[in-house]
Amino acid sequence: MGKKRSIGDPGDELRAGRLTPPELLAELVCTNTALRRASRRLGQIYDDAVAPTGLKATQVGLLTQIAALHEGSHEWPTLLSLAERVAVSISALTHALRPLVRDGLIELMPDEHDGRTKHAMLTTSGEQRLHEALALWADANQRVEVVLGPSAAALRALADDVASPEFLEAYEARRMLRD
Repeated sequence: MGKKRSIGDPGDELRAGRLTPPELLAELVCTNTALRRASRRLGQIYDDAVAPTGLKATQVGLLTQIAALHEGSHEWPTLLSLAERVAVSISALTHALRPLVRDGLIELMPDEHDGRTKHAMLTTSGEQRLHEALALWADANQRVEVVLGPSAAALRALADDVASPEFLEAYEARRMLRD
């Protein structure tokens, strides 16, 4: 691996023609690429762990969030509150929920006061499958924690920070300074 050069703003260097795309890629430290690669690896680990239930890790996450938002409330969560909780758009959420509805693990129920609003409700089958999946998830999670050691807590905290509204606000403010 060659020695890294001291460069100014990488995007400016590329636009000015002082760096070629391959040179830029060699110079960049890309947080997005590193996090996506790590996320894919963890996703594979958790997908493999819950595979006996017929669910994907993302589906277990959705079922868990539905249950968590319902806990202590007399109503099941709205799709909007669920989408906000998992940081996705409503359209992405409804797409992700389709197999869970098809397989009878959740039902989408119209709100009694506003027919445009829908609530996601775990069925009895959904609760049972979630219970099975979480036992498998817990085993995999324990192994991940052991392998990562003390870094596990720091990794979670950093991921929570990046996913927070405050991070997005700070990023947008920084972008506005540049423009």
